[in-house]
Amino acid sequence: MSTKTQDKSPKMAWFVFDVIFTAVLLIADQLTKAAAVSSLQGQPDKIIWDGVFQLHYLENKGAAFSMLENASILFILVAAIMLAVIVVVLAKVPVGKRYMIWHICLSMIAAGAIGNMIDRIRLSYVIDFLYFSLINFPVFNVADICVTVGVALLCIFVLFVWKDEDMEFLSRKKKDGKQDVQAEEDTESISK
Repeated sequence: MSTKTQDKSPKMAWFVFDVIFTAVLLIADQLTKAAAVSSLQGQPDKIIWDGVFQLHYLENKGAAFSMLENASILFILVAAIMLAVIVVVLAKVPVGKRYMIWHICLSMIAAGAIGNMIDRIRLSYVIDFLYFSLINFPVFNVADICVTVGVALLCIFVLFVWKDEDMEFLSRKKKDGKQDVQAEEDTESISK
């Protein structure tokens, strides 16, 4: 096997992981929304935990708290830009287990963005059905969970776990070849 093929193999494995993980989350989102339509639309709320959590069907034409109602084109445009940025960042993420959190978080965000974008394109609204009545939290869905958890985890890692040198791959320049050396070390540790 040539060196070029070996260099691309781990990167391709991460790409396959990103696609599969995103697809699984997207399918979960779309299946739960279909179940919400078939069992909740036009029906009274299903109480899961009285006074705390229930299933409540809602056709959301805006964002959280129905802000910017009927601005579907804006939401679709923002989601498309977000997906393009995610693809670029994932292409830059070095190979190695240490960078797995980037793949997980960005795949979650992508799945959520695609899931709600599908609704907006297909229906002109987003199907929401999960409701924490205890705190009167806005009704949400699996796609919203993916985006929220992905962003929260990424923020925690960027703010509290990673050092500046851990995120050098995001800058255009490689400083003193550190990124190349780290990527080679990570690739060697995976192959062992």
